[in-house]
Amino acid sequence: MSNFDPFAAEWISYAKSPQYTLVEKCLKLSQILEFPNLDISEYIQKLRSLEQGLRDHVSDVKNPIYLVSMLNEYMFDILGFQGDNDDYYNPRNNFLNVVIDKRSGIPITLSIIYIEIAKTIGLELKPVGFPGHFLVKYSEELILDPFNRGSLLDIEDLQDILDATYGEGVEFEPEYLNDVESEKILIRILRNLKGSYIESFNYEKAMHCINMVLGLESESPEDIRDKGIVQLRLLQKDLALISLNRYLELAPEADDVDDILEMIKSIKEKSIQ
Repeated sequence: MSNFDPFAAEWISYAKSPQYTLVEKCLKLSQILEFPNLDISEYIQKLRSLEQGLRDHVSDVKNPIYLVSMLNEYMFDILGFQGDNDDYYNPRNNFLNVVIDKRSGIPITLSIIYIEIAKTIGLELKPVGFPGHFLVKYSEELILDPFNRGSLLDIEDLQDILDATYGEGVEFEPEYLNDVESEKILIRILRNLKGSYIESFNYEKAMHCINMVLGLESESPEDIRDKGIVQLRLLQKDLALISLNRYLELAPEADDVDDILEMIKSIKEKSIQ
């Protein structure tokens, strides 16, 4: 049984190429998974048009607080971008072309657009892979939340985000505000989509997402485990055994080891019957 995924093969060569920007890679992800007729250059041009509007809106003052204020006014008041609180978990919120068109999205996609538009006024913002809620920073003192109209966050706000996401067991750590590289951003989007596809029983698409992640991070235990689970749901029992056993090799101390061992045992017993 073939384990080759042409979707992932096309994605990996594009995602690993230094000639493409993060925005282009996000649009390529959209094209591969859901929008085969998407014209990447058309959406790059749409973004360029938005950036021109901001240039016309801002004076020559280079104070970062002023620039953030102008960026927020332009992106959220004039363009009308907003966080999608009504349909947050809709998988379409992970596709950059959709977010550009409907002017609403989730923290990660809004942050990518926010950073891109900020560049046009010389505001160099960094992506922050904060747990459970993607953010943007100018400096360690200037942390911004594009999902909430670019609001400025302090330590208490960051702890509130952690509490809302994980309960009260996770304390804020300074490394949560580290910059995150492009590949990690793409992996985070793909994992969002993997979860959405699994929830809607679209196992073929979920498998594409898993293979696309593994093309960038080949030894990710979480994704190898999920690959085994999805393979099992696709009735690919032999491949599922390989993936699940590999997961146990990579993460022998994981909390779900007993569950995975039980799953492996069940597959083997059913194969004998």
